[in-house]
Amino acid sequence: MVDFASEQEMFDTMQEKLTAAVISDVLDSLGARQQGMRADIRPVYPGAVVVGRAYTVLTTDIFKIIDDPYRGEIEAVDSLKPNDVMVVCTNRSTRNCFWGELLSTAARARGARGIVIDGYTRDVAQITKMQFPTFATGMSMVDSAGRGMVIDHGCPVNCGDVLVNPGDIVFGDIDGVVVIPKELEKEVIPRALEKVGKENLVRNELLKGALLRDAYAKYGVL
Repeated sequence: MVDFASEQEMFDTMQEKLTAAVISDVLDSLGARQQGMRADIRPVYPGAVVVGRAYTVLTTDIFKIIDDPYRGEIEAVDSLKPNDVMVVCTNRSTRNCFWGELLSTAARARGARGIVIDGYTRDVAQITKMQFPTFATGMSMVDSAGRGMVIDHGCPVNCGDVLVNPGDIVFGDIDGVVVIPKELEKEVIPRALEKVGKENLVRNELLKGALLRDAYAKYGVL
C-alpha cells in the first residue's frame, strides 16, 4: 500500500512515474481487460499527460439553434473541482467541437487537470500554448451551438468504448487513455508503481548485456 498525503500528491506521482501502458498491464492482471479507450482518442499536442478523477459529461447532436445553447457546457465546466478530468461522451460526433481555449482556461482555473473527449476540439494552437492536457478524436473549427448540447453531467458515460463512472481515475499519455475503476485504484496504483520499478531494473540489466529471457525470468515483467 502506498500512502499519499493528498490526492494532489497521488496524481502528481502518477503523472511523473506511470504510463498508460503500465496501468493497462496491471488492470489486465486483475481481470479488468476492457479499460483502454479506443486508439483514435489522442493527445492534441506532443507530451500531453492527463491524470485525475473523471467528471463525466454526456452530449447529443442537435440540428437547430436552441435558446441558451451553452447552458449545459457552462454548468459542467463550473462544476469542476480540483484534480478533476472532464470526460465527455459525444457518441463519436463529428458535427461540432465541444471544447476550446476559453473552456480550457475556465477548467484550469477550477483546478481541473485536463479533458478527454470522444469527439472534436478546436483552438488547438492556444490549448497547446497553455499546455492544458486535451485528448480528442480530432480537430475542427465549428462551434457547438446548433450542432450539439449537453444533456447530463456527473453520470455514467461510455467514452472511447469504456464505461466511465464519476470518480474513476483517468490516465492518458501518447499511448492512449486508460480508466481505473474507483473500486480498483487501491490495488492498481501500488502495483503499477512496483511494475515501473521492476521495468527500470530490467532495462538496466538489458543495457549491461543480459539476455531478455533471463531478465524476464528474474523480474517477471516485459
